[in-house]
Amino acid sequence: MAKISDNYEVVYILDPALGEEAIAATVEKFKALAEQHGTNVEVDEWGKRRLAYAIDYKTEGYYVLMSFTSDAAFPKELDRVLGITTGMMRSMIVCKGE
Repeated sequence: MAKISDNYEVVYILDPALGEEAIAATVEKFKALAEQHGTNVEVDEWGKRRLAYAIDYKTEGYYVLMSFTSDAAFPKELDRVLGITTGMMRSMIVCKGE
C-alpha cells in the first residue's frame, strides 16, 4: 500500500539585512503555505547565528526550522518557492519518514 503522507523538515536561512518585519512576514508566509498543504506544522525560529562559511560575503543568517506532514508533491513546490524568495540564502528539505 502506497504512503499518502510523510513527515518533513525544512531548514532555511534568511538574510538578516531584511529586517525584523520582513523576516517575520517571510516566516509567516511559509508557515501559512505549509498549513494550506499539510498538517502538524511546527515552526522553531533559531534566530540570528554565525554561518559556517560566508554566503555572498555574509557571515550571519537568520535560521528557521519548520516541520510538517504532507503528501509527496508539496515539498517540491515548497522548494521552488523557497528558491525564488527574496532574501533566502539557503534551504534544505528532508523527509523524516513516518
